[in-house]
Amino acid sequence: MDIIDKPATTRGSSDRFIGDVWIDELVHGEPPSRVRASIVRFAPGARNAWHAHPVGQTLHVLDGVGRIQARGGELLEIRAGDTIATPPGEWHWHGAAPDHFMTHLAVFEAGDDGAESAWGEQIPDRDYGAAVRPRGG
Repeated sequence: MDIIDKPATTRGSSDRFIGDVWIDELVHGEPPSRVRASIVRFAPGARNAWHAHPVGQTLHVLDGVGRIQARGGELLEIRAGDTIATPPGEWHWHGAAPDHFMTHLAVFEAGDDGAESAWGEQIPDRDYGAAVRPRGG
């Protein structure tokens, strides 16, 4: 058993995120493992661009209130304690609500070729600010 020496916290890059986002990589599995796990902290209004994971992704909201949307789907509100499973290849985005921070644990696997994610366009304010389906709604 080893205590893993984690890399420093990194800021989310402006080509993949809007707003202030901070990432702590927890796990970057060594072959044959392809597992990845990170804690991602979003400031109010911050979000990532459209993206997809070849083997899917599971998010667990640790703190705050956020938003998530699959391409063509409803904009949903997510809160601390929620767990969201995104299937392989599904384009989606997630981030904080306009007036709350949001922190989630992201767990996913790299594909057979080592690719972790495919990235698309940023989420414009008009789409981010669209009507959100609240919890229980």
